[in-house]
Amino acid sequence: MNDSYVYFIVALLPLAAFMLTIQINPYNALVIRGILGAIAALVYAVLGAADVALTEALVGTMLAITLYAVAVRSSLVMRLGVLEDGLLKAETQAESGDPSAQLIADLRTIANKYHLRLELIPYADPKSLDQALLEKEIHVTCIARSHHDTHDRSLHKSEGRPYSITTRIRRLYDILQTDLSSPTTSLTYVTAPDSGEKH
Repeated sequence: MNDSYVYFIVALLPLAAFMLTIQINPYNALVIRGILGAIAALVYAVLGAADVALTEALVGTMLAITLYAVAVRSSLVMRLGVLEDGLLKAETQAESGDPSAQLIADLRTIANKYHLRLELIPYADPKSLDQALLEKEIHVTCIARSHHDTHDRSLHKSEGRPYSITTRIRRLYDILQTDLSSPTTSLTYVTAPDSGEKH
């Protein structure tokens, strides 16, 4: 009996594992993790361990992938705090020539590039927006300079830049500094105090 196909199937395991380690997109990694689990289940079945193969298929592949998908989906979110009467209104109206709508579209493009989902969180006033950033409810704030007159952190106002973006995440600051080419925005990084409270 020719068992050379077993060697071929077994050789797929390290190949799939290597492909898994070099993935950048987390959703591609989930797919390859499913393939890796399916190959492992097939190897167990071919070698006569049907119970282990069934366990690998149900727990190691289906359940694990489902839990990973939920974790990835919930963690890859950039929560952007905006004012209800500011950028949020521009986003809902989606006016073609509105620089506010264009800024939101640029932020969505940047988020998609890094496999993030942009979620707009509305706040009533700049004070509650700042408080939400410091209490780690949101990752980034974006506010028009007209609402920013009494803003404590606007120490370096720039002429001709009507929007101010502030983030408490260093990685997001680096990404926005590199990829956000809008001349209408100024970017600020702040350190949120670590209160140890739930957020």
